[in-house]
Amino acid sequence: MAHRKPVVKQVRRRKDASGPVNWLLVLGLVAGTAAIVYAWRSYSSGPAPAQPAAATSSAPSAAPAATGFVQTVANVTPMPDPAPAGMVWIPGGEFSMGSHVESESMCAVPGVTRDALPVHRVHVDGFWMDATELTNEDFATFVKATGYVTIAERTPTAEEFPGAPPENLVAGSTVFTPTPAPVELNDHFKWWRYQKGANWRQPDGPGSSIAKRGKYPVVQIAFDDAVAYATWAGKRLPTEAEWEFAARGGLSGKLFAWGDEFRDGDKAMANTYQGTFPVNDTGRDGFSGMAPVASFAPNGYGLYDVGGNVWEWVSDWYRPDYYAQLAAAGVARNPRGPESPLDPSEPGVKKRVHRGGSFLCTDQYCSRYMPGGRGKGEPDTGTDHLGFRCVRSVS
Repeated sequence: MAHRKPVVKQVRRRKDASGPVNWLLVLGLVAGTAAIVYAWRSYSSGPAPAQPAAATSSAPSAAPAATGFVQTVANVTPMPDPAPAGMVWIPGGEFSMGSHVESESMCAVPGVTRDALPVHRVHVDGFWMDATELTNEDFATFVKATGYVTIAERTPTAEEFPGAPPENLVAGSTVFTPTPAPVELNDHFKWWRYQKGANWRQPDGPGSSIAKRGKYPVVQIAFDDAVAYATWAGKRLPTEAEWEFAARGGLSGKLFAWGDEFRDGDKAMANTYQGTFPVNDTGRDGFSGMAPVASFAPNGYGLYDVGGNVWEWVSDWYRPDYYAQLAAAGVARNPRGPESPLDPSEPGVKKRVHRGGSFLCTDQYCSRYMPGGRGKGEPDTGTDHLGFRCVRSVS
């Protein structure tokens, strides 16, 4: 079970609408009553060193990490047979991982690609990957078979958190809340709330439901929830390198999983936010809010929603200096992330990486639906725009 902090005297980091920053959510005691205190935490490059993954420069196509992208060289190993249900074959190979500084122009918030630099060469072995984000109906099957209770559904106890008033020991999670009118986008706290009773069954809290939403991504999922499902299904969460290789779909250095243009003429390529953020998502792309999985065209490997819709957990610990460590080591081979996490803005808080952006991403704030972009969050934290997909290694 993940180490969970209580809802009162609680420190929970909630991902903002588009991912480049995290929230410090503290439900504390002020004059004997609960008060909500939010603090901005921005990315910064931490000075602490990370442990580099094992690397090699023996591949014929190997190239040292550079400021630009080099062509992806896919493995030629034949696809194993048979294919697991609902999964597609990702051949693996060598590719350029990371984000170019020009990606900064795609976001109104500066510095969002800082932790995705420099671009560096990585090799990953082939693997199977879920074609879509995990759905509500798939997660329901798991829960029915195992009786699993997600972290958001678990009520904090007085033993876990001495001194917390009983009325504040409530299960719940964080929910995006549109504002009634435009607000300054430097005050991110105005569009999130901690909602008692919010969980995967009731993503927006009591009164909401996933009825008739079986094909939508499951959300309000913490890291341990995703790992529990993957283990039960005989799968695992992807590494960050596997996720990015797969999301790029064989393309190299493109801004998006489908190319360099955000739209294909009038055709939307991903579920993102249109309209004035955070007031109203007009649904120009066909959806106001979350979309059912596979509502948009797949990438070159047959994967859906690797940009937008919901963020996805990957297995790596988060460090903003990790890519520099990999770049210095040559061509990283099957990197699994740093041995220890570090967020310089909150050095005492362990975080895992999120990938892919969500339906809340917008260029008015931050367009983190680019395949090179990174997000981060505490393992015990879910939101209503965070889910996952699984991979399976080849035996």
